[in-house]
Amino acid sequence: MELQSQLKSLAEKISLLKDKIETEESTKHAFVLPFINILGYDAFNPLEVVPEFTADLGLKKGEKVDYAIFQNGEPILIIECKNWKEPLTVHNSQLFRYFHVTQTRFSLLTNGIQYQFFTDLENKNKMDEKPFLEFDITELKDSVINEIAKFHRSNFDIDKIINNASSLKYTREIKNAINSEITSPSNEFARLFAGKAYSGRLTEKILEEFKELVQKAFSQIISEKINDRLNSALKKESVQQKVENIELEDDAHKIETTEEELEAFRIVVAILRRKLNVERIVYRDTQSYFGILLDDNNRKPLCRLHLNGGKKYIGLFDSERKELRKQIEKLEDIYEFEKELLETVDYYEN
Repeated sequence: MELQSQLKSLAEKISLLKDKIETEESTKHAFVLPFINILGYDAFNPLEVVPEFTADLGLKKGEKVDYAIFQNGEPILIIECKNWKEPLTVHNSQLFRYFHVTQTRFSLLTNGIQYQFFTDLENKNKMDEKPFLEFDITELKDSVINEIAKFHRSNFDIDKIINNASSLKYTREIKNAINSEITSPSNEFARLFAGKAYSGRLTEKILEEFKELVQKAFSQIISEKINDRLNSALKKESVQQKVENIELEDDAHKIETTEEELEAFRIVVAILRRKLNVERIVYRDTQSYFGILLDDNNRKPLCRLHLNGGKKYIGLFDSERKELRKQIEKLEDIYEFEKELLETVDYYEN
């Protein structure tokens, strides 16, 4: 969770600053060094992060790679950086030259936004031409964050990363190939399905027709799959809502809303009206607690009041909708939680 929030903060910083960054050196300091720090390495410790690391190439001396990350005195990752405005593919050959003389299994090519991690899956000590992990830091998915976490100083394990790198790389290549075929079917791909659906002679004209039909068929399948998932999710939510409504109806016959609970509700409204229209703040009384909701939506609890037991509590909610109970002696103590209540509103509104 901490890694995810740190990467998100860096992504937000990049989006704000990138138009003001003009040089490769500025890209390194503003975007790449913070990423290295997020991985748990001290960019200011020369025993962990070595800038301008020398990578001599035979008779060609003094070749330098932008950064080398060390662990236990050995380089574990070399990093070549480019200006954020530059594409990365044209620079692969330069990093490729560095790889086999630095005794590392991993290399990273980045412009601070696009990241490409390489290893030597195909030939030992020779960097693969294609990365096994590639991402845009401003568009990270949870699955990618899990892979980035493996390069964190506290998790780094060469064997585990290498074992997973092969699956990552070839799965990505297969997905790219499938996407390419769906978008623009090749003759071979169209011929595969035409052979299953068409019994006549497969002329060039028929093949062109099947390329369009294959593309159309895949588009329909994808749309149908999406609709099925949406309908399934909506049906599940509808059933859950009905169950909750039945439970509420059953509870309603056993519930008696007290004046104390209504007074507490008025206090909460007085606090929240600074950010919300009063009609959006709704209460639902249950047997176990007095709930206050945003927009009468039980998935948007603003707080819960537990007033009917020996001790009184207010239940506050964080960004993940987890309830944290705080004891109160009297109803006026609710005012002490003004900050937390207003923050809960922000979680839903923002």
